[in-house]
Amino acid sequence: MAGASTASKRSKGNAGRKVKDKWKAKEWYNVHAPRMFNETVIGETPASDPELLIGRTAEVTVQDLTGDFSKMHIKLKFKITGVDGHEAKTAFIGHDLTSDHVRRLTRRKKTKTDHVVDVTTSDGYFIRIKTMSIAERRIQTSQEVGMRGCIGVALNEIAKETTLSGIVKSIISGDLSKDVARACRVVIPIKRIEIRKTEVLKAGETEPESIIENIPEPKPVEETVEEAAEDVSKNDVAAEASEKEAPVEEVEDSGSEEESTE
Repeated sequence: MAGASTASKRSKGNAGRKVKDKWKAKEWYNVHAPRMFNETVIGETPASDPELLIGRTAEVTVQDLTGDFSKMHIKLKFKITGVDGHEAKTAFIGHDLTSDHVRRLTRRKKTKTDHVVDVTTSDGYFIRIKTMSIAERRIQTSQEVGMRGCIGVALNEIAKETTLSGIVKSIISGDLSKDVARACRVVIPIKRIEIRKTEVLKAGETEPESIIENIPEPKPVEETVEEAAEDVSKNDVAAEASEKEAPVEEVEDSGSEEESTE
């Protein structure tokens, strides 16, 4: 009986203790993109200690940064490198394409060739570029080898004369893919070459410069709904006008024809 009473006292004591809520000790910090993207706020993250934020990674699409809907398949990756108050600073560590976009590019009866090239930019950044080329038909192994060689030479030549900011800007705009595809025409006329992924293996001495001049602010939902309603009304008015202007075909009376034949 004595043992049962002590056990009940312990259970009552444990029940009386308050469980410490760890979330109350945490604070929210704003995560900023690097200067390359005008230090735009890309999200928030909680932490009980600012030092715990160092090393965390964040992903954001180009559409979220620039508002360009056609670039929603490009994901940018940033890594938190420092904290100033409640503001977390990041650095660009690479990019990637969404899996659904890659699947749309690869179809049957086409040849997909992957290649990995390590290059050094003019400002000292050592990056790994992974390309993906899509051919409209089946190509030979020798042609794939020759195409990989052309891709490696073209990327190294471009990186020697371009900074990291220039490389990232050309990847987002698609100019780097066009330049590499143009270099491969001596081997085989390729349809398209995508820069599937990049990784910053070693940072340079200088911070990359900004590549985005003006980032448009997202419109409120009410404005977008009003614009959509105006477009619908304009389309209805245009459709009514086209119907009025359309020529009316004359239909001959079958009864008059019968009388004439008689």
